[in-house]
Amino acid sequence: MTYQEVLDWMFAQLPMYQRQGQIAFKKDLTNIIALCEELGNPQKKFKTIHVGGTNGKGSTSHMIASILQEAGYKVGLYTSPHLKNFTERIRINGKEISRDSVVEFIDKNKFFLEKQGLSFFEMTVGMAFEEFANQEVNIAVVEVGLGGRLDSTNIITPEVSVITNIGLDHTQFLGETLPEIAFEKAGIIKRNVPVVIGERQKETEGVFIARAEEYNASIVFASDTKQNYTTDLLGEYQKHNVTTAVTAIQQLKEFTITEGNIKNGLLNVVKNTNLKGRWQVLQEYPKVICDTAHNKEGLFYTLKQLKKENYKQLHIVLGVVSDKNLNEILPMFPQNAIYYFCKPDIPRGLSADELKEEASRFDLVGEVFSSVNQAFEKSKVNASNEDVIYIGGSTFVVAEIL
Repeated sequence: MTYQEVLDWMFAQLPMYQRQGQIAFKKDLTNIIALCEELGNPQKKFKTIHVGGTNGKGSTSHMIASILQEAGYKVGLYTSPHLKNFTERIRINGKEISRDSVVEFIDKNKFFLEKQGLSFFEMTVGMAFEEFANQEVNIAVVEVGLGGRLDSTNIITPEVSVITNIGLDHTQFLGETLPEIAFEKAGIIKRNVPVVIGERQKETEGVFIARAEEYNASIVFASDTKQNYTTDLLGEYQKHNVTTAVTAIQQLKEFTITEGNIKNGLLNVVKNTNLKGRWQVLQEYPKVICDTAHNKEGLFYTLKQLKKENYKQLHIVLGVVSDKNLNEILPMFPQNAIYYFCKPDIPRGLSADELKEEASRFDLVGEVFSSVNQAFEKSKVNASNEDVIYIGGSTFVVAEIL
């Protein structure tokens, strides 16, 4: 099979949560355990750091990886979803897995993958673990896909577990309340493995403390510490992620990491790991900003940052997925903006007409467009050099622009 045929097979034949939603969610770890046994348990051949949470886990993972790279280690990085290319999900020292390696993995294991009925995410996790083992990384930073307790990544025993924060997202899988969601996220806490919680939240801290005590895991709340570092990732909300990343690095016992490594790692995240889509400025005059924030907690910080921008007129290219709680997120958006409503090009995308109708209830006014790119092009035509264009609402909207 060619690389494109492999991707088509992975996307089409087996369910993929990001595209299809609930039907692709599997509620146990039997498949990933079976796959890793078939592969010779590659996840046991390198050290790991496990990163979960509702918001900031991607940025935090990239920061940790960048710091470890600056310290001279060969670092694997597994994240999801990808923005533009599937290969972004699996990187070593910032370099994406080769297309040939993707094809080879599927060709070699296709019979088993079909027979076992593995999901898109499960086979991708197995592919990442095998790549990291084959390339003999010193350590891999592994981002949780969804939740924690039942996530396919949760068969590793890391050097440190990290949970950035808890918000109401994916409630159809993880629970309707913050403590219920925290319980699922806390599932990555392992026996005798230190855990870093990014933000102390009164509704959830008890859940984490109880799990840590049960598993004899030392627990640190990063927000209780003072970390005075800066990063090349734009957006004031990254301060929380910096504190979490540095606190996690400080828990590592068997790695030599200097103060200089931490500083340089945080200042070179984009260069070292090739991170995209986090308050990314695509051009000036008019200023175009995209950000992947897509839930209440993430948008709170991003839209707060947007208020600090200077502009004559604000233009917002907005699209969301159909399982988003619009009553929660739409009131957060500014009423003084011109909106360009669009649907991300995935089965889970919410129709632009429906989004416009819901938005009008909150006095958000604009036009409907048949695609994300058409919406963006129209915003550029309408915007003057003194204006700001913001693109967001969904990772998939940002992906189409990038």
